[in-house]
Amino acid sequence: MAYLDHTSLSVSDFAAAKAFYAAALKPLGITVLMEFPKSVTGHVDVAGLGSDGKPFFWLAGAGKTTPRVHIAFGANSRAEVDAFYKAAIAAGGKDNGPPGIRAMYHPTYYGAFVLDADGHNIEAVCHKPE
Repeated sequence: MAYLDHTSLSVSDFAAAKAFYAAALKPLGITVLMEFPKSVTGHVDVAGLGSDGKPFFWLAGAGKTTPRVHIAFGANSRAEVDAFYKAAIAAGGKDNGPPGIRAMYHPTYYGAFVLDADGHNIEAVCHKPE
């Protein structure tokens, strides 16, 4: 079975991005699990966010990733999508599509979209019916 094991995003302000993602992803059960300072990596600070002891989303303070990217995080419920959106906006994210059904994808696609400080489109999505 093939799957995406992890991904990394380079950010312009590491400390601010780490704080934003920690707050925005907390409702999805995703937290900062590992951190390695520049003194360990040899060139940049990094942080691994994930769940169940496995980091799968890495941030690196190596400057803004260009072009901007879209990253979608799976949610277990529509309530989690709503909580992600609220937390992300409170943490400084900009609205890029409030929680709701996106029927063009499929009838139960429920997602919310925010832009982070570098302009990346960050989404939480639940595919389950209510």
